[in-house]
Amino acid sequence: MNKRDAINAGAMIAVAGAMIAAVAMSVRQTGPGVGERERCYGVARASSNDCANAVHSCAKQAETDVDRREWIAVPRGTCLRLAGGTLEEQSP
Repeated sequence: MNKRDAINAGAMIAVAGAMIAAVAMSVRQTGPGVGERERCYGVARASSNDCANAVHSCAKQAETDVDRREWIAVPRGTCLRLAGGTLEEQSP
């Protein structure tokens, strides 16, 4: 390996290390309020619900947009800020 190849390899390793560090920092799960989530009803899109309800037994089975029985998990305190969001399941 010549000197130019060694410099290029070193630069590539440095860039890869910086990218890995950036990704690691973005997925870090520490700090106040991180991980606290709540169910938000009435905002899920079709096939985007998070879990079961009285009609079906699995995630991704919502048949219509903004069904009041379907929910998604959102960071605590944000549900009521979403248009149509409610913390309680409601009948259609």
